[in-house]
Formats: sequence, structure tokens, C-alpha cells
Amino acid sequence: LTVEKYQFWSIRNVPVDEGLLLSVLLKIMNAKKTLELGVFTGCSLLTTALALPADGKQSIQIKKPTRLDCRSFKRPGWSIRLTSFFHSDAFSVLKDLIKNGKEEGSFDFAFVDADKENYINYHELLVRLVKVGGIIAYDNTLWFGSVAEPEETVAKPLRPGRNHVIKLNNFLAGDSRVELAFVSIGDGLTLCRRLASTETN
Repeated sequence: LTVEKYQFWSIRNVPVDEGLLLSVLLKIMNAKKTLELGVFTGCSLLTTALALPADGKQSIQIKKPTRLDCRSFKRPGWSIRLTSFFHSDAFSVLKDLIKNGKEEGSFDFAFVDADKENYINYHELLVRLVKVGGIIAYDNTLWFGSVAEPEETVAKPLRPGRNHVIKLNNFLAGDSRVELAFVSIGDGLTLCRRLASTETN
């Protein structure tokens, strides 16, 4: 249905196998409070919501325009998990959560599938919001496989995103605040486990 409706843009959906991996990971972690930056049709959003326990809470930043119809999530057992929608830019949402004074170190899991040029900037805020032992997941870190190719062989429309993703990958590899696992699933998924200040990766 998504392919039929959005055709080429359906490639932006989180693949089924990646969604299943995230679902199992959240259940293993017993995650109860999650945050998601960026939404297309809501595939990863729904995957996360359904993986949370009944007392779980999920906050979602949605930068307009979006193809998400929030009404489709208002079903028995779902709405209790989808507790906060923010139709705003991610920086405002994350900074407000930090400014609140009660949210730092309170999130178990964060999933980022937003504008690639700001991934590193989001990371600097998310490491303050995600608790020690929690996970920050970044989507599209293979960027259609182009990160492993010489720039001159990459199609020009892919090059800006490729360069942003390579910069992110290099940055995360050297960040002592997180333990890194790169998963070659879908378009690439990078998992960052938040470390205590005394831990080393």
C-alpha cells in the first residue's frame, strides 16, 4: 500500500527487518520512555510504540510537512504509548526538554531519521537526554551504500547526504560517550549505547 501510494518515496520507510530488530531490542531493554526525531508514514513510530509496555511513553518530533496521519494511531492500546507529538523543529523540542530540568537522562531510547546535516547537532543534545545504558539509533548510515564508494562514482543527488553521513560516522567512532555498533541492515543503522563518564568504549 505504501509503495502504491508514495511510489519512489516509499524507500524512505524503515524496512521490515530493521523494524523487527528495533522491536526486539526495545523489548530486551525493557524500554519505557522513547523519543523519535523525524517521521515519514510512521512505520518506525508504530514499531516502537507497539514494543513498549502498557506504561510506556513515547515522544515524537514531527517536522512539517509529514505524511503521518495521527488518527491512524488512535486505537485501543496504542494512544497510551503515543503520549507527545511535537510539530516543530527538532532543536526546539530537544532544547525545551533539557530546559524543562526533569528530562535529562530520562529516555531509554531515541531513534533519529531526520535531516542528515544535523545528525551531529542532534547527537549533542540526545546524549544529555538518553540515560546511561540507553540507546540512540541513527538511520540511513549507509546512505544507499555510497559511504563505501569514492565520491566521483556516486550520483550527484546522493553526494550531499553521503558527505553528512560520513562525517557523522567518523564523529561517532571517536565519541567516548557512546559505545558503537554499526548494523548493515536496511540503509544502515548505527546504535550508540550511552556510557557513564567513567566508562570507555
